[in-house]
Amino acid sequence: MTSVAVFGLRIDSSFMPDLNRLFALLHERGIPIYIYKPFYDSIEDRCSCNSGIAGFFTFGYELPESVEFLFSIGGDGTLLKSMLTLKNKSIPVIGFNTGRLGFLSAISREDMAEAIEMIFAGQYEIEERSVLQFEEGTDLFGDFNYALNEVTVTKMDNSSMISIHTFLDDEYLTTYWADGLIISTPTGSTAYSLSVGGPILPPNSNSFVITPIAPHNLTMRPIVVPDNCRIRLSVEGRGQQFLCSLDSRSQAINFPGTVEIRKANFQVKTLKLPGYGFFSTLRNKLMWGTDRRN
Repeated sequence: MTSVAVFGLRIDSSFMPDLNRLFALLHERGIPIYIYKPFYDSIEDRCSCNSGIAGFFTFGYELPESVEFLFSIGGDGTLLKSMLTLKNKSIPVIGFNTGRLGFLSAISREDMAEAIEMIFAGQYEIEERSVLQFEEGTDLFGDFNYALNEVTVTKMDNSSMISIHTFLDDEYLTTYWADGLIISTPTGSTAYSLSVGGPILPPNSNSFVITPIAPHNLTMRPIVVPDNCRIRLSVEGRGQQFLCSLDSRSQAINFPGTVEIRKANFQVKTLKLPGYGFFSTLRNKLMWGTDRRN
């Protein structure tokens, strides 16, 4: 391991001893550490391993070519933002969970030291995860119009249902009368889409999920579509605007509006460690097969 980047947003003081142990493990191995500057500013007075810090970064392009991995410290939201910071820079990411559920940030504080040793020993696989690309005809989301989890079209607060005319490669699918519609990657299938009844897809699936949110017609069910298709949504409603979200970033669009979603021409890389596979994570996080009476 040549050097690593560390990304975080905010962490509770109770996690600082674990973070300092992580820094110490890397420092003992002589691994230079590059820290996301806003994160460092929030922990500077509590950080006990400043001597191992080689530099700081705010944008992914500022990282040297020697950086082999990025460690995301936080929950799934933090990991998503770390990938946004990297953009399409091809650095594998591993998440250390300080949050609650954590499908993406699966490594707990108790397992952190073991996970680091596995990485040092080369006991890992690199998984590539599909990314959604969003197009709307304007510069609505700046220079990074991508989502790792989902693109969501929803009504504004307190407005009536919206009509979403949906096309796959210009072939008409249906019109959803609903509170909204979720276009999810396999990675995002365990996030918002799952909470409204969508199916779970393994991360290496070559598919996307279209999941309606509170549809007026109860026969409208989630549908799995190939990830090489182009999804076009023409949105109408009684109000003035609807909301479009790329993971945690949201923008309002005027009615009527048309958006297009397709698979991006790059993938995000994540580290997979022994014992932290997708299905074991599902069992543990969702407590499958667990009898809560015991």
